Amino acid sequence: MAKKRKHSETVPTVSVKKDENALERPKRTLMGWKDKEVTKKSEAGSDHAVFRNKEKVLVTCSRRINFRYRHLMLNMVSLLPHCKKDNKVESRSSKGATLNELVELKGCSSSLFFECRKHKDLYLWMAKCPSGPSVKFLVNAVHTMEELKLTGNHLKGSRPILTFSSNFDKDVHWKLLKEMIIQIFGTPKEHRHSKPYHDHVFVFSIVDDHIWFRNYQISVPHNESDKVARGGLDKMTLIEVGPRFCLNPIKIFGGSFGGPTLYENPLYVSPNQVRLSNFLVIWDYTSSHYPFKFGLQKQLRIYICISYIQKKTTTWFCSMNSEIKKRKPYIEDTLSMFFQFLLSSYLTIDLSIGITQKPK
Repeated sequence: MAKKRKHSETVPTVSVKKDENALERPKRTLMGWKDKEVTKKSEAGSDHAVFRNKEKVLVTCSRRINFRYRHLMLNMVSLLPHCKKDNKVESRSSKGATLNELVELKGCSSSLFFECRKHKDLYLWMAKCPSGPSVKFLVNAVHTMEELKLTGNHLKGSRPILTFSSNFDKDVHWKLLKEMIIQIFGTPKEHRHSKPYHDHVFVFSIVDDHIWFRNYQISVPHNESDKVARGGLDKMTLIEVGPRFCLNPIKIFGGSFGGPTLYENPLYVSPNQVRLSNFLVIWDYTSSHYPFKFGLQKQLRIYICISYIQKKTTTWFCSMNSEIKKRKPYIEDTLSMFFQFLLSSYLTIDLSIGITQKPK
């Protein structure tokens, strides 16, 4: 067994003096080598502390959301590395207070709330918490990444370049929306979940008073031997990645999820009115042949009931015999004419049911 060395026998360590003439190695960061002299000059020149963007976005949705809209929300979560996802929130009148409390608990400063109504209509709340402002959008023309299957692909967590059309600088409300989009969709520099470079572009353009969103990958085709120099924009191309959606602004509020109305879109039409106008065409209000016998709500109910009976009757006739099934277009024509006469004789509205053309 080896003996322990006494303290007196220990060899004293020789201290190596640093060469004063040798240059000190600069500090290495994710963005490259940081020069010490430059940082000292910048710190000495600025009297106040350097601003650091600590933006965090809470992304959540309402209950009973459609699967397609849920996939859109998950696509946005994958595109925003500085966001936090939370459980579903009940879409009630008190959702504003609940969401503000969730944002505070999660340590976020902004919120994206996807609210689905009637399993058809999707509304997007974009809010700065807790003081505001907030915007309510109607989301149209939704296409998710899984649905599009585009060839574009960029790294997850990389920072996007935000581009806006020139229309955003015309009116005051568009300038406010542009600033909110920059703060919410812009990934902070040196965020721990983000990559320190840009390889995709978020495009926001205004067409027909709607904001259209597109996501493109910046692609540079080159070989390992033939590297592209900086500024070689002629060789760069854009490949769409997805998702796609269209935002129709409804109202801008002064507070978070409510408050005084700063702007209201005069051209906005609710989806309920759009659906109503699709199958309710006013025939003639002043005609004396078809006086008003029922209210509009009763007329709508009668139309739905008779349309349902027509559909079921057609399927029942065609399922009876193969010979009858061959004459399905004629049966549909006869039934549709009968039900159209029934509707026009009892209602004041021409509820035109689509009549199929007879085969030649």
